[in-house]
Amino acid sequence: MSDIMEATGLEKGGIYRHFSSKEEIAEASFRYSVEASVKLRTSGVPQGESPMETLRALIARFVHTPSAVAGGCPLMNTAIDADDGNERLRGLVREAFKAWRDRIVSILELAIAAGELAADADVAWLANTVMTSLEGAVMLSRLERRKEPLLHAQKALELILDTVLMKPRNSEFER
Repeated sequence: MSDIMEATGLEKGGIYRHFSSKEEIAEASFRYSVEASVKLRTSGVPQGESPMETLRALIARFVHTPSAVAGGCPLMNTAIDADDGNERLRGLVREAFKAWRDRIVSILELAIAAGELAADADVAWLANTVMTSLEGAVMLSRLERRKEPLLHAQKALELILDTVLMKPRNSEFER
């Protein structure tokens, strides 16, 4: 609360005129952080010539764009903090992860419709693999204070995407 009071110049009573509890402040902070992160990592991403190129561009943007908020990924940080505490906040994190997964699944379904992926491609598996690879890489990158884990995750995801394409784009996979 003291950090919020210092940052806003408001007294505790002024803050509680807008929020009824610390939990409500945490929820508003989470929503703001996630919205800022999503906007930063998705706005202006060029739509590729194909859905898979769009997905690759989103992965690259995630890897090469620092978090919109100090302290790393608000999804991962809040998921860990709310794991066994604030059930409402935990629900908001689940909703945010679901929205991210749904965006990826939507792109993958467009790729199926475009003939880039097999009709029976496991889009849930692919979406979860993208998300967990990127989130895990963020964690390692922050722990090690190096970008390599993010770059390695991008490379691994590129290889995975190349292997599930109907027509691989790398001649290495055409042998």
